[in-house]
Amino acid sequence: MESRRLGRSGLNISAIAYGNWLTHGGQVEEDAAQACVRAALDAGITTFDTADVYAGTRAEAVLGRALAGQRREGLEVFTKVYWPTGPGHNDRGLSRKHVTESCHASLRRLQTDYVDLYQAHRYDPTVPLEETMTAFADLVRAGKVLYVGVSEWNAEEIAAGAALARDLGVQLISNQPQYSMLWRVIEDEVVPTSEKEGLSQIVWSPLAQGVLTGKYLPGQQPPADSRGGHAEAGGSMRRFLRDDVLTRVQELRPVAEDLGLSMAQLAIAWVLQNPNVAAAIIGATRPEQVQDNVAAAGVTLDGDVMTRIDEVLGDVVERDPTRTARG
Repeated sequence: MESRRLGRSGLNISAIAYGNWLTHGGQVEEDAAQACVRAALDAGITTFDTADVYAGTRAEAVLGRALAGQRREGLEVFTKVYWPTGPGHNDRGLSRKHVTESCHASLRRLQTDYVDLYQAHRYDPTVPLEETMTAFADLVRAGKVLYVGVSEWNAEEIAAGAALARDLGVQLISNQPQYSMLWRVIEDEVVPTSEKEGLSQIVWSPLAQGVLTGKYLPGQQPPADSRGGHAEAGGSMRRFLRDDVLTRVQELRPVAEDLGLSMAQLAIAWVLQNPNVAAAIIGATRPEQVQDNVAAAGVTLDGDVMTRIDEVLGDVVERDPTRTARG
């Protein structure tokens, strides 16, 4: 498994990270979740990403149980804070109260004394940025968080957060955006700003929630046992399940075949060609999916292949930077 440095920090992470959005505690049973985590570990994945809100906090607990007994120093465990995790008016957002209490709750669920990376899951315009960054800095100084990151922040927000972090003596080292062949909204503004400020991208949905595997066909309903056929997941995929998108995706098959790659491997390898991407997060409902996806690590796509992909996908690619955080 290839490892990459995260931002300007000293932290190395696996180029393929394992994430459990929509799976652990929700779409798959715990036995299957545990089997996928074991497959990830066996494949050399050391980086595991979750969030307090996933499956109503259950995903963190499942991951904590799945990683129990592993050498903690050999893992990089990431989680996030922002979305509601309870009924109270302080059970959400990026206030000092919610950030601090959510971190403590995440540590209990994950069965760990610290997380390697604690991420602001969205930008909170209702709370002063100074309050949020000071709360993060205090958690770093307390040893409960090693590094700080964000998720789906736009370029202006990243620049402001990075400046405050420096003033507070902590490192803002990463952004976690949606990024794939079909969703490239970070390229024009977020990536250049991140490079300037010393952040890397840890990208989610490199397979466009499974669409880039090629299993969804134009003119047909998603298979009932697929993510697209799952009520919660399928709703978030609607933009990718259009016939014009699905038709172009099927035209990528010869590109993958010429390279001896599966469609999933081609899609993951594509995001890893971006030098500002430190890791691609994969999810899985079966261990075989993990085993297939990890083969994309270390694959190099030459310029002709990248151009060919652009020509195939054409105008179905979303590039509008204003779509950041609305993905």
